[in-house]
Amino acid sequence: MNRARAKIDRVMAALEHREADRVPVGEFFWTNFLRRCRRELGAGDDFSPYAHWDLDLVVINPNMDPHITGIQVIEDTAERKVVRTGFGATIERHSTFPMPHYNDFDTKTFEDMEAFRFDDPRDPRRYFAALDDQINAVGDELNLGLPSFSTRVNSCVKDFCVFGGVCEPYEMIWRIMGTENVLMKMAEAPARVARFIERLGNFLVGIVEGQVAAAPGKLSGLYIWGDIAYDHGMFFSPKYWREVFKPQLKRLCEAAHAHGLKTIYHGCGNASVVYEDMIEAGVDAYNPLEAKAGLDVVALKRKFGRRWAFNGNIDVRVLATNDREKVRREILTKLNAAKGGGYILQSDHSVPDDVAPATYDYVMQLVREYGRYPLKLGEFDQSV
Repeated sequence: MNRARAKIDRVMAALEHREADRVPVGEFFWTNFLRRCRRELGAGDDFSPYAHWDLDLVVINPNMDPHITGIQVIEDTAERKVVRTGFGATIERHSTFPMPHYNDFDTKTFEDMEAFRFDDPRDPRRYFAALDDQINAVGDELNLGLPSFSTRVNSCVKDFCVFGGVCEPYEMIWRIMGTENVLMKMAEAPARVARFIERLGNFLVGIVEGQVAAAPGKLSGLYIWGDIAYDHGMFFSPKYWREVFKPQLKRLCEAAHAHGLKTIYHGCGNASVVYEDMIEAGVDAYNPLEAKAGLDVVALKRKFGRRWAFNGNIDVRVLATNDREKVRREILTKLNAAKGGGYILQSDHSVPDDVAPATYDYVMQLVREYGRYPLKLGEFDQSV
């Protein structure tokens, strides 16, 4: 069978609560883990963890910047890099910072927000031009000069199940105005913020439509990026999320489903208070299910059964011990969530550099051996 077809079937079976040949695997990796892999595996600069470990699922995001300006480099030294993005954000990447720091935002006031205008979400440059953008280029490393969305999709489509990506409105608005400012404005004038959220929804539905048109028949689903919680609960009222954000999430899911695409919502922290609402909105699966936020995929599988699928929850703190017995217990215990389908194995966020490449090798050995259906998990077997 075609390599990609087998992986697509595997991922789709999981999301539809069916058992395929084995449990599918997806993953995200921090840049320093990739550097460690290059050193310890003797790999070149073109090292791909997805190819090396023959993973099933890759996620490729288009340019979602509200303004198609590219990335303006303001300062570029060995210690400090400062850029300005199409979100109107000025961001500093410091050599000693694990993640970038947002220094300033062009959009600060209600008046700025209401005057804000979006470039066309269907503009071909977002999908066919090698134009740097904030989501893809500014993370734990400054990654400038990436190929276009179309080129990246085409490079993966023969070997993997490919998902596109779209942010939900909160993920966009904090990048436009800053987290503290947005939360204050929600408290000060919730209706004014709600009107902007609806406009963001219009823009993001266009991003869904644009990437589907740019990669016809090549995408199997969409990741919906939206961090709305920390480890003990949501950043703002669940009631406000239900009234303002849930309708826009529903629009994004409907736009994806209209093209036969599945949806996986990526939300860090613990947003479990709105999980039922996400199911109602049309989300097919949830990621990354951070263990450090108190989430347990086996318990969630027992609660939601066939109503929802899951993607993640392998505790990176356990992987970072590099203790094979602890890793074995973690992987085989969490594989219980895959009974009857409904689970894509993945870390509970991204693999960090304190995980040895040899440990990740061992993870994949365990999945290949014990993730085959029918699952035989021995002493780690649990009823779900």
